[in-house]
Amino acid sequence: MTTAAPIEGSAPTGGSAPAVLGSLAADRATGALSTESGVFYLAAGHVVHVESVYSPDLGDLLTGSGALPADGWWEAVERAGARHRVGRQLVDSGRLSAGALELCHTGALFDAAYFALAQDTAALRFRPEAAHWLGAVRPVPVHSVLRESRRRRDLLHRIWPDPAVDTAPLTRAPGADPADLPPRRGRTLARVDGASTAAQIASALACRTFHTLVELRRLAAAGLIAPAPPPSPPVVTVPHGTGEAGSAWDEPDTALLRRLLDALEAL
Repeated sequence: MTTAAPIEGSAPTGGSAPAVLGSLAADRATGALSTESGVFYLAAGHVVHVESVYSPDLGDLLTGSGALPADGWWEAVERAGARHRVGRQLVDSGRLSAGALELCHTGALFDAAYFALAQDTAALRFRPEAAHWLGAVRPVPVHSVLRESRRRRDLLHRIWPDPAVDTAPLTRAPGADPADLPPRRGRTLARVDGASTAAQIASALACRTFHTLVELRRLAAAGLIAPAPPPSPPVVTVPHGTGEAGSAWDEPDTALLRRLLDALEAL
């Protein structure tokens, strides 16, 4: 059993991320709670923004979908980022309607929260009074964020139970043809190239991560995609003592082989 790292400030010092978020909500805390895979920004106990490296950020979604030109996004960041009012700047400048901003932001918030809670770890860190440069758009109660994350996890598990699809680079099965699938699923499969992750595919499609995950899990359940295999061990050239040309050989990676064996046994 791992021991929870101390959390700075007045936040609880142990427990899972959902439990700590619940305590912060009860204390009406303001600040940033970092998990292993994301950051929750809270104001007066409500979630105002969530970030995760596994989901596209709000700027990518707005500019990729055509709702906002890239120069308009960066202008708002430059003008209002230091004052934590980028969202307000987008609306006040006429670049975006309040409703469009709220809709896109709420979707991005729930997407990032799913990943930030996916790995329930006790390695939590709370920074009191920390604020995100976007500013508050539409605060969401903590219990709503936790409930929605559970719902998404359960739905994805029913489609395909292996969460590796959500974060690993993905590869297509031989003969998998996007033209044989419904349009959204076909567009998703067309982006599977052996190197891109779900977040990168969602960003390229200017689509919310959860919608992309649903299609990717369906593709995995149909046997059309799978996590890409790990890269092969490097080839090392070892010179002969006689001075002849060296020969190539693959140096075995014991740790990698052990992980592969554990994975196969788990399957």
